[in-house]
Amino acid sequence: IFTGSPSLKKLVDTYQPKLTAEEQAYMDNEVQTLCTLLNDHDVSVNRDFSKDAWDYMRSQKFFGMKIPKEWGGLGFSTHAVSSVLQKLATQCFDANATVAVPNSLGPGELLVRYGTQEQKEYFLPRLADGTLIPCFGLTGPHSGSDATSLIGSDCVVTERNGELGVVATFKKRYITLAPVAGVVGLGLNLRDPDGLLKGNGDEGFTVALLERDHEGLRMGPRHMPLNAAFMNGTVEGEDVWIPMSSILGGQDRCGFGWNMFVECLAEGRGVSLPAGSVGAARTVTCGVGAYSRVRKQFRVPIAEFGGIQEAMALSASDGLASIAGVDLMNAIVDNHEAPMVISSVMKQKCTELGRRIVERGMDVAAGSAICRGDKNYLGNAYMSLPIAITVEGANIMTRSFQIIGQGLTRCHPHMLDLMQSLQMPQSEEKKAVEIFCKQFHKIVGHGLTNFFGSIGRGVNATVATKTRSKTAYKDGDKLLDYHEKQLLRLSANFALTADLCFTLGGSLKFQELLMGRLADALGAIYLGYATLHHYERRRGIDGLEAVTEHAMLRLEKEAQDALLTASDNFPGMLGPVASTVMKIGCFPLGNMTRPYKNPGDELSKEVSKLVTTPSEMRDFFQENLFMAPEGEMHQVSDLVRALPVCVEADMIASSLRREKRQPTEAEADKIAQADAIRDALIQVDVYEKFPTEMSEGYVRPALVGTEERLAELDRKNFDAVA
Repeated sequence: IFTGSPSLKKLVDTYQPKLTAEEQAYMDNEVQTLCTLLNDHDVSVNRDFSKDAWDYMRSQKFFGMKIPKEWGGLGFSTHAVSSVLQKLATQCFDANATVAVPNSLGPGELLVRYGTQEQKEYFLPRLADGTLIPCFGLTGPHSGSDATSLIGSDCVVTERNGELGVVATFKKRYITLAPVAGVVGLGLNLRDPDGLLKGNGDEGFTVALLERDHEGLRMGPRHMPLNAAFMNGTVEGEDVWIPMSSILGGQDRCGFGWNMFVECLAEGRGVSLPAGSVGAARTVTCGVGAYSRVRKQFRVPIAEFGGIQEAMALSASDGLASIAGVDLMNAIVDNHEAPMVISSVMKQKCTELGRRIVERGMDVAAGSAICRGDKNYLGNAYMSLPIAITVEGANIMTRSFQIIGQGLTRCHPHMLDLMQSLQMPQSEEKKAVEIFCKQFHKIVGHGLTNFFGSIGRGVNATVATKTRSKTAYKDGDKLLDYHEKQLLRLSANFALTADLCFTLGGSLKFQELLMGRLADALGAIYLGYATLHHYERRRGIDGLEAVTEHAMLRLEKEAQDALLTASDNFPGMLGPVASTVMKIGCFPLGNMTRPYKNPGDELSKEVSKLVTTPSEMRDFFQENLFMAPEGEMHQVSDLVRALPVCVEADMIASSLRREKRQPTEAEADKIAQADAIRDALIQVDVYEKFPTEMSEGYVRPALVGTEERLAELDRKNFDAVA
């Protein structure tokens, strides 16, 4: 995208996310069984899982999915781990978070890649079979989204009794699984003032591995993140002695933590957190989609109301974009790539999409979504999504400087070489000047290419959009061809704008409003390519064209609006010049070359119908949704199974009204069956007493007060009569 000419064909040819037969069997059996052991409401009330659930996660290696088989793990792909997390999120967000950490932010993969042989032999089998539950201690009170600053997490190299090690003081918080973890990967800022490392290892970000009983280590206290029940707490210690044998990778890997962190975080941010959002999307499209057909107001299913249709259509296209983005990201990681920038995009975009999807689901489900209990399948997700927004780099920070700040250096085709030339030693000055001049000329050429490319593509895109039929998307080939050309145009616009950012020099890092808008554009373009990549792989599903069109129109509009706002507010001394160049390049004919609009009402109604009536698109969204066995009370499963019955009954009732006749016995039975199902499914949980009211003799304080006031009133009346 930063080049201005990305290739959809390369994406399709290179990245093919899929599960092996072994991984699919695990989904169908072990993951399904774990979901049946979890009651989301009970978990939230008890603030913990049952011991049976913990034991099952351990024995079935849910904490060792990414550990290779030779060390006792499952050796699963990233796509398989993501699929497990998605399904768990459709039943219990706390289970999703609990399983995610050991398979992304836990030290398991880092041990495989960087651990010493002794560390691997000791830790990996114990992590694989769940003997040791891991956590990763990075964030502290003074280092949040800038966690790698490691403020307040210091260690100094020293020697004790002839053994080299470090003395560390640290105060970590927000550490998921810390209250129950058996081992912690601890991020420390290592200093070697006396030169004891002697060139074997460096100062800086270093990772230590400490077991729970390590002398001086304190783990156990819990935070209470909103209403979530997953374990989260503190890791602290003062003047803790850590031998070099406990440094991950040994002394050689002192100061190597940033490299480890990049690989670790790419998976945690770009895979685990978006997987939860996909789980939320599947729950809303399937559960709330069915509810909107089951629930009636004014004797009409609420799915027929325009406001509900708008919410369901938006949720469906946001859900499709999230699924597509996750599938592509998983395939990229499984291709042994560590895409830090795309990881940040995925974290920020997908968690935000997940929040919007659940908010719309809450709006549609209304009262049934706010009364807590076994029947409420949205409330805990609604309270959990803000946590996903906050962790692993708060979205507001990720959007406003991380994505573009890292993207311009890591993804621009020429910038990294230019920056490295500035860091070359004095002895290579001549070579450095040559490289700098060469890369500078390439950057200028790159900008000019994208400037003229933007103009040409902009005019062509405008003509194609203005002359395009509203039903053109029904032809899959035309759908792909049209939207790929729009993304190429937007990519050239984005690449031109990225080049213009260099006019700001070092002050760019303070222009967070500009970087936030460019992050919006980059995220929309990436998800657009992911959505087309997904369509190319999954085409053939009836209705996929409509939902893909809906998603693409919105993503293109988002990218266009972000670029327009950036051009209107380009900062800096050369801002007016950059703004003019950007407007000419991106929008050469003004408003005429800003052709993208949000989907029309007819398309939104079509998409809404696809997810509120039986369809292949509903089957698609249901693919990784937990369905309880028939006969067990499970609200989402019951809603999904009720949908065909209610739709059939509504069709019969409509036919009876149209034909002005009485129902047959079979028709009357079907309508009665649907009415009974509807009545059962719209009920909400009610409690005679809350757990805090169970103590013997407890009376609600308000009722005590009422009795006291009535007694006082009776006494006054008696006194008055007397």
